[in-house]
Amino acid sequence: MSLPRTVVFDLDGTLVDTAPDLIAALNFVLDREGLPPVPLRAARNMIGAGARKLIERGLELEGRAVSTDDVTRLTRDFVDYYGAHIAVESRPFEGLEAALDDLEAQGCRFAVCTNKLEWLSKRLLDELGLSGRFAAICGADTFGVAKPDPVILQQTVARAGGDIGATIMVGDAGPDVGVARRAGVPVIGVEFGYTDVPIAQLKPDRLIGHMRELPAAVDGLSSRFTDLTV
Repeated sequence: MSLPRTVVFDLDGTLVDTAPDLIAALNFVLDREGLPPVPLRAARNMIGAGARKLIERGLELEGRAVSTDDVTRLTRDFVDYYGAHIAVESRPFEGLEAALDDLEAQGCRFAVCTNKLEWLSKRLLDELGLSGRFAAICGADTFGVAKPDPVILQQTVARAGGDIGATIMVGDAGPDVGVARRAGVPVIGVEFGYTDVPIAQLKPDRLIGHMRELPAAVDGLSSRFTDLTV
């Protein structure tokens, strides 16, 4: 059976349910500004475009206009707090490690391509005991570009020792589908993540509702790869 050599994952809302700790950090900075907390349920779909955007969205919910310098200050405070409380409630999505075991046994390697800062991504995966599963962990600051710019995906695959022509992207939102399309890479969408536009509407090549479905979805896309043996 032919399989891609590299499967690249988004992080927040794809590999790990990080919403509780991200929103706790958001509410920490909002509270310092005298603003009420954002309910977790309402805020889940605000995640995915990085810390600064999350803060801007949180302020918009309260109708609060602040200067660019204020957003920068709040982002710095957010990152400091979040970095110290990064895995209080965050957990891998159910079935993740079994799916990785299955794919690894069939010759796949793994990488992370996220709009989270690289050091925060590594710290989170370290805390969850997952870092060793990935040949590369790259964030929005790693190469100076963020998803959906294809350069971040291309360089992540290169750092992982992979081939962009033998890669599948897995993600939960528009930036993931966008970066895959721009890089010419097939994409699997997960339905349990964070997105303001339902992932099905973004028309990924495959959709999964649970990580147990990932190996079959990867296998279903393997016919796109030629001259690959594992």
